[in-house]
Amino acid sequence: MTENTTNQNEEQTVTLQINAQYIKDLSLEAPAMPQALLSLSQPPEIKISVDVKTAKADEQNHYTVDLEFKVEAIKSEDKKTLFLCELVYGGLVTLKAPQQHINPLLLIEIPHLLFPYARALIANLIREAGFPALQINPIDFAALYRARMAQQQTNQPKTGE
Repeated sequence: MTENTTNQNEEQTVTLQINAQYIKDLSLEAPAMPQALLSLSQPPEIKISVDVKTAKADEQNHYTVDLEFKVEAIKSEDKKTLFLCELVYGGLVTLKAPQQHINPLLLIEIPHLLFPYARALIANLIREAGFPALQINPIDFAALYRARMAQQQTNQPKTGE
């Protein structure tokens, strides 16, 4: 009985380690600088899109998690782009967990841990480009995960038809 309990506990053990964080891709375009700032009479419209991509890095328990951001500021008056910032911020992680926990950990927990660093990079880059720093609100990665799972279920062919 003790052996089974130990095996069950071992199967339920989760080990998560972030081995490295890195910038995979980073760009900032400010096509109308500095004229765009001279004619800015109201706050720009900010569009932010976020995606999470994961991959198994090797046959061990190593995975990569990439947070992909696209941040665009558009002048309200004439719809010209003030800036476009794109960032792919990655993490190399070691993850040992029961199979049913792998995807939630890769798509929710690890992005949650990486996000503050990516957000700071974007804010600093935009500020260094001459714009007011942009503070990206916290992201609900669990909601993104649920939406992804719902989308996958609607895209799967139904059996028995």
